[in-house]
Amino acid sequence: MPQKKENSGRNFPRSGKMEASKHDASFNGDKFSNSGLLTEIIDLFPNLFYWTQTIDGESESVYYSSNIINVTGYLGDEIQSMPGRGLSLVVDEDLSPVKNHLNNFTNDASRNFTELVYRIRKRDDVVIWLKENIAVTRSKEGKIESYFGIVENISSLKEADQSLQKSSEELKQLNASKDKFISILSHDLRSPFTSILGFSEILMNEPDLSVAERHEYLNYIHESSQTQLQLINYLLDWSRLQTGRIKIEPQRLNAQTLIYNCVSSLTGNAIRKNIDIKVEVRESIFIQADERLVNQVFTNILSNAIKFSNEGEKVEIFADVFNDDKIEFIFKDKGIGISESNKIKMFSVEKMFSTEGTKGEKGTGLGLPLVKEIINKHNCEIWFYSEAGKGSEFHFTLPLSHNTILLIEDDETQLSLIEKAIKDEYPSFRLVTAINGYEAMSIILDRLPSLIITSHDMPLMTGLELIESLKKGDKNFRIPVIASVQLITDELRKSYQELGVSAILQKPVDINLLTQKLQLILEY
Repeated sequence: MPQKKENSGRNFPRSGKMEASKHDASFNGDKFSNSGLLTEIIDLFPNLFYWTQTIDGESESVYYSSNIINVTGYLGDEIQSMPGRGLSLVVDEDLSPVKNHLNNFTNDASRNFTELVYRIRKRDDVVIWLKENIAVTRSKEGKIESYFGIVENISSLKEADQSLQKSSEELKQLNASKDKFISILSHDLRSPFTSILGFSEILMNEPDLSVAERHEYLNYIHESSQTQLQLINYLLDWSRLQTGRIKIEPQRLNAQTLIYNCVSSLTGNAIRKNIDIKVEVRESIFIQADERLVNQVFTNILSNAIKFSNEGEKVEIFADVFNDDKIEFIFKDKGIGISESNKIKMFSVEKMFSTEGTKGEKGTGLGLPLVKEIINKHNCEIWFYSEAGKGSEFHFTLPLSHNTILLIEDDETQLSLIEKAIKDEYPSFRLVTAINGYEAMSIILDRLPSLIITSHDMPLMTGLELIESLKKGDKNFRIPVIASVQLITDELRKSYQELGVSAILQKPVDINLLTQKLQLILEY
């Protein structure tokens, strides 16, 4: 886009007034001129426009194709009136390099062609990337007599290139991290075998060892073997999560029960250090998570809290609603805490960071990276606060399991009666309705309700077929189901019972009987 003649150099392909729009389009000797045919060709590409400029003494003639408005958002007349013309559109960071490049090109009589890549700001304030090729004809003295430029919007190509460069850099970092991880892991996998082989060799070759010495050496072997097995198990789980070979199978879980089970499994550790574990988690809190993986999270974090606490101290566990979709858990201890230099290593699998507990307890260095991976796979987060010598607080979130009842009923009268009964008896529960089994299946997969009440007599898919499909798709399907049936036969009752249905009710449903069944299922 041509600029005003008084500007020195060829700073930016400049736009001037549109002139001679029907000029002949061939190269006239060494001059570039315009062509209706060339314009027609260029106009086929909305991301392109071209411009020409001829200089005859003190006068100049400028032309550019109509596609300039598609690329820049401006007409040529508008750019002509701007100070510096096209230079006014160039973003600040690119302006100086563009000016320098074009000045060098203009003043070098040996050059007749150049290429520029730069950014401009369009009329709508969107920044785009342009590539411009400029050819010139010069006099015998090297003075420029005419210009011909083609300008192309290459934003999509530039974005793809930048994305490719970013991916390449990430892959390089990932590869470097992998190499470092393998190096550290190889060391950690070998180290315990030194103790195992060394002490086992002593036991085999020293028949005069005392009972106390034998017990001590066997204890070393046992501890090293346990550490090694835990490291391998953590490594396998972490690897499977990374590669997607472990499928997250969320289900409705009682948070208090999970934590009490975790505390029970680590009671021996706590008793050995006289550590009191205080749990403040309401019975009404439920999460939607994979039970096995979440148990690993609770066990690992509580184990660390005990491990880094001093004898006679206390560990506290809290849980409460974080927001509409998540529960926040807090594990708090008064132990040795974490130094500033070690904080960045806590969740890094590449560093395999591990320290001994207050009584020499060993660790693998993979526990917390695995915990973070599990929590991230549940689309949640983990963070911590700690100060050396003052203890640590580990916070993490897990998906909240809303108390939801799914009611599947195509009879409007029954739907209305059951809906009212549920809202009266359980106002805090969310009620979701569906009129057939196919609609219900998508709701179940998305929300995992606390209870399903389904009519048997539905078009397209019966209640029995719905439950069979759900159990076939998920072997761990555990959602309680109440079925309502118009005509209950012994065969139908048996089929529902074999599928583990909680209750079978005769239609029209007795609301009092339904309420009793709801109490048995929901208020356990």
